[in-house]
Amino acid sequence: MTDLILTSCFTLLLAYLLGSLPSGYLAARWLKGVDIRTLGSGSTGATNVLRQVGKGPALVVFLVDVLKGTAAVLLAKGLLLNDWWVVGAGLAALAGHIWPLWLGWKGGKAVATGLGMLLGLVPAVGLACFGTFLAVLSLSRIVSLSSVVAAISLPLLMLASFASRGSAVPPAYISLAVVAAVLVIWRHRSNLQRLAAGNEPRLGDTKSQG
Repeated sequence: MTDLILTSCFTLLLAYLLGSLPSGYLAARWLKGVDIRTLGSGSTGATNVLRQVGKGPALVVFLVDVLKGTAAVLLAKGLLLNDWWVVGAGLAALAGHIWPLWLGWKGGKAVATGLGMLLGLVPAVGLACFGTFLAVLSLSRIVSLSSVVAAISLPLLMLASFASRGSAVPPAYISLAVVAAVLVIWRHRSNLQRLAAGNEPRLGDTKSQG
Protein backbone atom coordinates (compact mmCIF):
# COMPACT_ATOMS: atom_id res chain seq x y z
CA MET A 1 0.00 0.00 0.00
CA THR A 2 2.81 2.39 0.90
CA ASP A 3 4.56 1.67 -2.40
CA LEU A 4 1.35 2.35 -4.31
CA ILE A 5 0.83 5.69 -2.58
CA LEU A 6 4.43 6.71 -3.23
CA THR A 7 4.13 5.70 -6.88
CA SER A 8 0.89 7.63 -7.24
CA CYS A 9 2.29 10.76 -5.62
CA PHE A 10 5.43 10.56 -7.76
CA THR A 11 3.19 10.25 -10.84
CA LEU A 12 1.35 13.44 -9.88
CA LEU A 13 4.65 15.26 -9.44
CA LEU A 14 5.94 14.03 -12.79
CA ALA A 15 2.66 14.99 -14.47
CA TYR A 16 2.96 18.50 -13.03
CA LEU A 17 6.53 18.79 -14.29
CA LEU A 18 5.45 17.59 -17.74
CA GLY A 19 2.70 20.17 -17.80
CA SER A 20 5.05 22.92 -16.69
CA LEU A 21 7.42 22.43 -19.65
CA PRO A 22 7.40 26.05 -20.94
CA SER A 23 7.21 25.37 -24.67
CA GLY A 24 5.73 28.76 -25.61
CA TYR A 25 8.19 30.69 -23.49
CA LEU A 26 11.14 28.75 -24.93
CA ALA A 27 9.94 29.22 -28.53
CA ALA A 28 9.72 33.00 -28.09
CA ARG A 29 13.02 33.20 -26.22
CA TRP A 30 14.94 31.06 -28.71
CA LEU A 31 13.45 32.49 -31.92
CA LYS A 32 12.98 36.17 -31.06
CA GLY A 33 14.87 36.68 -27.83
CA VAL A 34 11.77 37.96 -26.03
CA ASP A 35 9.86 37.02 -22.90
CA ILE A 36 6.39 36.24 -24.26
CA ARG A 37 4.88 36.85 -20.83
CA THR A 38 5.47 40.57 -21.44
CA LEU A 39 3.76 40.58 -24.84
CA GLY A 40 0.15 40.42 -25.94
CA SER A 41 -2.02 38.58 -23.44
CA GLY A 42 1.03 37.47 -21.44
CA SER A 43 0.06 33.84 -21.97
CA THR A 44 2.70 31.27 -22.93
CA GLY A 45 0.19 29.31 -24.99
CA ALA A 46 0.02 28.74 -28.73
CA THR A 47 -2.36 31.63 -29.51
CA ASN A 48 -0.05 34.24 -28.06
CA VAL A 49 2.91 32.53 -29.75
CA LEU A 50 1.00 32.75 -33.05
CA ARG A 51 0.50 36.49 -32.64
CA GLN A 52 3.97 37.29 -31.35
CA VAL A 53 6.27 34.75 -33.05
CA GLY A 54 4.52 33.16 -36.03
CA LYS A 55 2.52 30.23 -37.38
CA GLY A 56 5.24 27.57 -37.45
CA PRO A 57 6.37 28.05 -33.85
CA ALA A 58 2.73 28.27 -32.72
CA LEU A 59 1.95 24.90 -34.31
CA VAL A 60 4.95 23.28 -32.64
CA VAL A 61 3.98 24.80 -29.27
CA PHE A 62 0.40 23.58 -29.71
CA LEU A 63 1.53 20.02 -30.45
CA VAL A 64 3.99 19.96 -27.54
CA ASP A 65 1.31 21.27 -25.18
CA VAL A 66 -1.14 18.61 -26.37
CA LEU A 67 1.48 15.90 -25.85
CA LYS A 68 2.11 17.11 -22.29
CA GLY A 69 -1.47 16.37 -21.30
CA THR A 70 -1.61 13.05 -23.14
CA ALA A 71 1.69 11.84 -21.70
CA ALA A 72 0.63 12.61 -18.13
CA VAL A 73 -2.58 10.58 -18.44
CA LEU A 74 -0.95 7.68 -20.31
CA LEU A 75 1.79 7.54 -17.68
CA ALA A 76 -0.79 7.11 -14.91
CA LYS A 77 -2.73 4.55 -16.96
CA GLY A 78 0.47 2.65 -17.72
CA LEU A 79 1.16 2.34 -14.00
CA LEU A 80 -2.34 0.82 -13.59
CA LEU A 81 -3.47 3.54 -11.21
CA ASN A 82 -7.18 3.89 -10.49
CA ASP A 83 -9.45 6.46 -12.17
CA TRP A 84 -8.98 9.11 -9.50
CA TRP A 85 -5.19 9.00 -9.73
CA VAL A 86 -5.34 9.04 -13.55
CA VAL A 87 -7.61 12.09 -13.42
CA GLY A 88 -5.32 13.62 -10.81
CA ALA A 89 -2.37 13.21 -13.18
CA GLY A 90 -4.31 14.99 -15.93
CA LEU A 91 -5.22 17.86 -13.63
CA ALA A 92 -1.62 18.04 -12.38
CA ALA A 93 -0.49 18.52 -15.99
CA LEU A 94 -3.06 21.30 -16.41
CA ALA A 95 -1.85 22.93 -13.20
CA GLY A 96 1.73 22.72 -14.43
CA HIS A 97 0.80 24.43 -17.68
CA ILE A 98 -1.16 27.21 -15.96
CA TRP A 99 1.23 27.68 -13.03
CA PRO A 100 4.69 26.50 -14.19
CA LEU A 101 7.35 26.27 -11.53
CA TRP A 102 10.02 27.61 -13.89
CA LEU A 103 8.21 30.81 -14.90
CA GLY A 104 7.11 32.29 -11.60
CA TRP A 105 3.75 30.49 -11.78
CA LYS A 106 2.65 32.35 -14.93
CA GLY A 107 1.87 30.10 -17.88
CA GLY A 108 -0.80 29.37 -20.46
CA LYS A 109 -4.56 28.94 -20.53
CA ALA A 110 -4.65 25.12 -20.54
CA VAL A 111 -6.60 24.62 -23.78
CA ALA A 112 -4.06 22.52 -25.72
CA THR A 113 -2.87 20.63 -22.64
CA GLY A 114 -6.51 20.01 -21.70
CA LEU A 115 -7.14 18.61 -25.19
CA GLY A 116 -4.15 16.30 -24.80
CA MET A 117 -5.39 15.17 -21.40
CA LEU A 118 -8.79 14.28 -22.90
CA LEU A 119 -7.23 12.44 -25.84
CA GLY A 120 -5.33 10.29 -23.37
CA LEU A 121 -8.34 9.74 -21.12
CA VAL A 122 -11.35 9.42 -23.48
CA PRO A 123 -10.22 9.99 -27.10
CA ALA A 124 -13.77 10.34 -28.44
CA VAL A 125 -14.50 13.18 -26.02
CA GLY A 126 -11.21 14.88 -26.83
CA LEU A 127 -11.93 14.74 -30.55
CA ALA A 128 -15.50 15.99 -30.02
CA CYS A 129 -14.20 18.95 -27.99
CA PHE A 130 -11.64 19.73 -30.66
CA GLY A 131 -14.35 19.52 -33.31
CA THR A 132 -16.47 21.96 -31.29
CA PHE A 133 -13.51 24.31 -31.01
CA LEU A 134 -12.86 24.19 -34.77
CA ALA A 135 -16.52 24.68 -35.64
CA VAL A 136 -16.82 27.82 -33.49
CA LEU A 137 -13.45 29.08 -34.73
CA SER A 138 -14.49 28.69 -38.38
CA LEU A 139 -17.56 30.82 -37.71
CA SER A 140 -16.11 33.44 -35.38
CA ARG A 141 -12.35 33.45 -35.98
CA ILE A 142 -12.04 34.13 -32.23
CA VAL A 143 -9.80 31.62 -30.45
CA SER A 144 -10.91 32.57 -26.95
CA LEU A 145 -14.61 32.18 -27.76
CA SER A 146 -13.92 28.82 -29.38
CA SER A 147 -11.97 27.68 -26.32
CA VAL A 148 -14.68 28.75 -23.88
CA VAL A 149 -17.49 27.10 -25.88
CA ALA A 150 -15.47 23.87 -26.10
CA ALA A 151 -14.86 24.01 -22.33
CA ILE A 152 -18.56 24.53 -21.60
CA SER A 153 -19.43 21.58 -23.84
CA LEU A 154 -16.93 19.24 -22.15
CA PRO A 155 -19.12 17.90 -19.30
CA LEU A 156 -22.03 17.39 -21.73
CA LEU A 157 -19.80 15.58 -24.22
CA MET A 158 -18.42 13.38 -21.44
CA LEU A 159 -21.95 12.43 -20.37
CA ALA A 160 -23.04 11.81 -23.98
CA SER A 161 -20.01 9.64 -24.72
CA PHE A 162 -20.74 7.21 -21.92
CA ALA A 163 -24.50 7.34 -22.47
CA SER A 164 -23.96 6.21 -26.06
CA ARG A 165 -22.28 3.09 -24.66
CA GLY A 166 -25.11 2.51 -22.22
CA SER A 167 -22.93 3.11 -19.18
CA ALA A 168 -22.62 5.72 -16.47
CA VAL A 169 -19.74 8.18 -16.45
CA PRO A 170 -17.14 7.25 -13.82
CA PRO A 171 -17.33 9.86 -11.04
CA ALA A 172 -13.65 10.71 -11.52
CA TYR A 173 -14.20 11.46 -15.21
CA ILE A 174 -17.17 13.79 -14.79
CA SER A 175 -15.35 15.52 -11.93
CA LEU A 176 -12.39 16.11 -14.22
CA ALA A 177 -14.67 17.43 -16.98
CA VAL A 178 -16.21 20.00 -14.64
CA VAL A 179 -12.91 21.07 -13.06
CA ALA A 180 -11.13 21.33 -16.42
CA ALA A 181 -13.99 23.37 -17.88
CA VAL A 182 -13.94 25.76 -14.92
CA LEU A 183 -10.15 26.16 -15.16
CA VAL A 184 -10.26 26.98 -18.88
CA ILE A 185 -13.11 29.46 -18.47
CA TRP A 186 -11.43 31.09 -15.48
CA ARG A 187 -8.18 31.47 -17.41
CA HIS A 188 -10.13 33.25 -20.16
CA ARG A 189 -11.84 35.76 -17.89
CA SER A 190 -10.00 38.73 -19.42
CA ASN A 191 -10.94 37.47 -22.89
CA LEU A 192 -14.57 37.22 -21.80
CA GLN A 193 -14.44 40.85 -20.69
CA ARG A 194 -13.12 41.88 -24.10
CA LEU A 195 -15.76 39.75 -25.82
CA ALA A 196 -18.47 41.50 -23.81
CA ALA A 197 -16.96 44.85 -24.79
CA GLY A 198 -16.77 43.82 -28.44
CA ASN A 199 -13.02 44.29 -28.81
CA GLU A 200 -11.66 40.74 -28.64
CA PRO A 201 -9.29 40.27 -31.62
CA ARG A 202 -9.98 37.72 -34.34
CA LEU A 203 -7.44 35.56 -36.11
CA GLY A 204 -5.66 37.71 -38.64
CA ASP A 205 -6.12 40.93 -36.68
CA THR A 206 -3.03 42.97 -35.94
CA LYS A 207 -3.98 43.47 -32.28
CA SER A 208 -1.59 41.91 -29.84
CA GLN A 209 -3.99 40.36 -27.38
CA GLY A 210 -4.06 36.55 -27.36
